[in-house]
Amino acid sequence: MKKLYLFDFDGTLTYKDTMFLFLKFYDPAKFSVQFLKHIPLFMLLKLKLADAETVKKSFISSILKGQSRYQIEKKAQQFFEENYPAVFRENALDFISNIDRAHTESYIITASLDLWVKPFAEKLDMKLLATQAEFKNDIFTGNFVGKNCNKQEKVERVKIEIGDKKFGKIIAFGDTSGDKPMFKFANESHYRFFH
Repeated sequence: MKKLYLFDFDGTLTYKDTMFLFLKFYDPAKFSVQFLKHIPLFMLLKLKLADAETVKKSFISSILKGQSRYQIEKKAQQFFEENYPAVFRENALDFISNIDRAHTESYIITASLDLWVKPFAEKLDMKLLATQAEFKNDIFTGNFVGKNCNKQEKVERVKIEIGDKKFGKIIAFGDTSGDKPMFKFANESHYRFFH
């Protein structure tokens, strides 16, 4: 039977959180202004007095809302070209390059937006389950389609994706408390395995 690998993205496969990297890359001036404006919210988040999804949506929206899909995807491709493979942990890339693809299915499951993670997932030849950006008439609304892909939502998304498929073993890799439900779902879990 096939194995199923579930990889968190930010911090697990990469050295840094790609949300901040991408938003800064997309519009450095706007990023600086909005980062300062959001500091009070980030502080509340650290103190667990604010909802992570709300803060995240507000910050992403403040920079990308109203932008066209074409423009965001173009910038995401440039971001990928400038940051691959430098942003990745070498141990993670070594591990991925040695996966037996004939007997394994591999997914990146991330709370980051599909917009900027997609080129990396394609390069690594993995399926992507991410927080989905909402577009209307190919313009980013600043909202998400469905929930932020974190915690239990990661498990729900995997269940929907694999459906009735059976796997000999499900192996999960993560680096934060947001990955705990995915660890419980898996037969085998690795915390900060590539660090």
